[in-house]
Amino acid sequence: MNVVQLQNSIKEYAASIGIDKIGFTTAAPFLELKNRLRRQQELGYQSGFEESDIEKRTEPALLLDRAESILAIAIAYPSKMQNSPKGKKGERRGIFCRASWGIDYHHVLREKLQLLEQYISERVPDAKMRSMVDTGELSDRAVAQRAGIGWSAKNCAVITPEFGSYVYLGEMITNIPFEPDVPMEDQCGDCTLCLDACPTGALIQGGQLNAQRCIAFLTQTKKPIPEEFRAKIGNRIYGCDTCQTVCPKNKGMYNLHQSAFQPEPELAKPLLVPMLNLSNREFKETYGHVSGSWRGKNPIQRNAIIALAHFKDEASVPALSELIVKDPRPLIRGTAAWALGEIGSSEGLSAIENALMTEQDPDVRMEMEKVLETI
Repeated sequence: MNVVQLQNSIKEYAASIGIDKIGFTTAAPFLELKNRLRRQQELGYQSGFEESDIEKRTEPALLLDRAESILAIAIAYPSKMQNSPKGKKGERRGIFCRASWGIDYHHVLREKLQLLEQYISERVPDAKMRSMVDTGELSDRAVAQRAGIGWSAKNCAVITPEFGSYVYLGEMITNIPFEPDVPMEDQCGDCTLCLDACPTGALIQGGQLNAQRCIAFLTQTKKPIPEEFRAKIGNRIYGCDTCQTVCPKNKGMYNLHQSAFQPEPELAKPLLVPMLNLSNREFKETYGHVSGSWRGKNPIQRNAIIALAHFKDEASVPALSELIVKDPRPLIRGTAAWALGEIGSSEGLSAIENALMTEQDPDVRMEMEKVLETI
């Protein structure tokens, strides 16, 4: 079997195991990306979650000996939830972003890439391969764009003609010299809807993101969220889809065909108050299989508190009042105090006054004092 035949058979096999798109590119350095990443670093726009070594992010040859090609894969995820539960007064709900619906995509894509590796090894026993999904050194989007999966859009996502930007990406570096696919032309045109709609102005310009202002990033941090962003988070428990939902290229892209990513409505749009007191074990048992659980329960519970403040949910005041006294975590006590201030009930303000008498943490005290001063 020559390389062209192998490449064609890989495409057929990929489709048979549920990979929605596959593309091929060279293992040449990503020079344009390297310049962009350096600029991001200089401006302090990085999230801190990505690989810090820019050389490793842009030089595939550093990651695999005699690297020749990179396979890029894309698997679509749904943008629409069937039987979506509705929140109501006294029973408010948060929402996980679409990329956290169903089974954690890292597991699904890694499994597909392992099957591809096995398929190739059976046909080319001396093939060398290295696969990665999201947390690897390479930029999934840069690889996908160069491999013809889609174009790199102004919202910093890769948009495919078939599935919009609702796709998970992964890649495999190999020493097999596959024929590279042709990159797609940018089809965003003059549209700036994603830039205009970004709640925090995190999209600086087309294709440039200040991750420090991005709600998707902020909901994953483990520190208190700066006050300027709290009201903009709304009822988002994890992630943000605004720059995707406003995109005209995503209109009508429902992508309901991948069973692994079908949302469980009660988990994708959970009731907020019951989330506040989940133990580590309960959180893991309930949410451990979704990608939004990767940072643990603390950020999720902090975000649930912010969501209750967004709704000005008076029914949650007893639960929040208990948190500011009994919860051992300053992050949770401080956020709960702020939320009680936003809700503004006399019961909540009395709870803050009482809690302040015994509160020792200076940051929590500051949150409480700020509420009482404002009132």
